[in-house]
Amino acid sequence: MERIVNVGIIGCGGIANGKHMPSLKTVPGVRMVAFCDLIPERAEKAAAEYGAEGAKTYTDYRELLADPAIEVVHVLTPNREHAQITIDALYAGKDVMCEKPMAKCAADAKRMLDAAKATGKKLTIGYQHRQKAQSQYAKAYIESGALGEIYYANCYAIRRRGTPNWGVFLNEEEQGGGPIIDIATHSLDLTLYLMNNYEPKMVLGKTHKKLDHPEAGNIWGDNGVSTTPLEEAACAMIVMKNGATIMLETSWALNTEQPIAEGSCRLCGSKGGLSIINDKLVLNKVEYNRQNTTAVDTSAGGVAFYSGTKVTPAVTEAHNWIRAVVEDTDPVVLPEQAYVVSQILEAIYTSSKTGKPVYFD
Repeated sequence: MERIVNVGIIGCGGIANGKHMPSLKTVPGVRMVAFCDLIPERAEKAAAEYGAEGAKTYTDYRELLADPAIEVVHVLTPNREHAQITIDALYAGKDVMCEKPMAKCAADAKRMLDAAKATGKKLTIGYQHRQKAQSQYAKAYIESGALGEIYYANCYAIRRRGTPNWGVFLNEEEQGGGPIIDIATHSLDLTLYLMNNYEPKMVLGKTHKKLDHPEAGNIWGDNGVSTTPLEEAACAMIVMKNGATIMLETSWALNTEQPIAEGSCRLCGSKGGLSIINDKLVLNKVEYNRQNTTAVDTSAGGVAFYSGTKVTPAVTEAHNWIRAVVEDTDPVVLPEQAYVVSQILEAIYTSSKTGKPVYFD
């Protein structure tokens, strides 16, 4: 028999319903036994759809954490709440999956990391793009030495008109920023993961808010998004301590003809290169004095865990996370790595405000 893992859900909004709860439902042995949301109806709806028999609902997350039967907590709230809820959950003896980004600011992310170290509990962040078949193939290919030294990279998360204008996405106090912290965070995490490089030296960044009517043509409709103080687009140069350079580009709204989905990157090494653009993996190298590229088919092998279940990166993330809890191994995304992502994201905002590069110790 598989071991039973009791899970509590804190935050029953869009990301909980769109990603975490459907994915956890596919994992054998997982019982979602508690649901917390400031809006009672959302917690009740989640419990009715995903909860185990007798699942409880709360409006105060501290009451959920007081239940000793709950082993794992998923923190799925706005960014501003990530740190304190996660820290409280860790000190309550729970292993924690926190949705990306790790926190609204780097100082909060550091507090989360320190709490995980102090308690010895597991903490991971919901960067599911690492779990894509393309990403896993690319990681193995890189580890074989095929790229040599990776010294140049691009990471992209570019929407032409795709500003999320619901919930708290446009609330700077709740979220901490726009596309940098919302979608570029995925691409940066994947890039650092594939490079296996978490030592930034310097960041130079610039945010932009220039469009007269950014909500025109928005895929989620016109909802007055031009009034938001958040950036519409941004770019940055990230120099690592070993000299490697990463160029970051991101936008919610930009006059470009070519959107590039979050979780996209390009890596260039001394022996070869690769790109994951819009979930298509392409390898490139010079062989027998000729340039060549290879498009890798990663569509095969996606066997459903049971009939009717599509194996998405979110589903893979949930299975790998619970496996790490049950087998007491490291999660795929380590908090130390996610902290570096938060440091770089914050440095982009700081650099843009000051007009100066941000240097790391």
